Amino acid sequence: MKSIGWSMRPLLVGFVACGALATSPTANSAPACTAAGLASTVSSVTAAAGQYLDGHPDANDALTQAGSQAPEDAKASLRSYFMGHSDQYFALQNIARPLSDLRAQCNSDVGLTQIAALLQALSE
Repeated sequence: MKSIGWSMRPLLVGFVACGALATSPTANSAPACTAAGLASTVSSVTAAAGQYLDGHPDANDALTQAGSQAPEDAKASLRSYFMGHSDQYFALQNIARPLSDLRAQCNSDVGLTQIAALLQALSE
């Protein structure tokens, strides 16, 4: 989380705390194991997460506040929040599932570090 832009930081902190999150792509719509496939998957997951969080202001606030905390503090506060809101945790986990599916499909270590690097490179 060192150099991620502020607007993405709360969401990415949430992903770290919640684990990989969205609905599984069908066999016909599975993204390619390329930078374009990763970017498309990240785009669809973040759009779905944004819509979900717009409809769940408490979860949105918890993730937003975590974005300004040190990583360990953010992890602890999000763990505490989602322990009391397991339905929201599982909904967000389901939203992010395409990211973990892509990792498995591509047999790679594509994770938040790589996604953050992609976002950072594109924002400079």
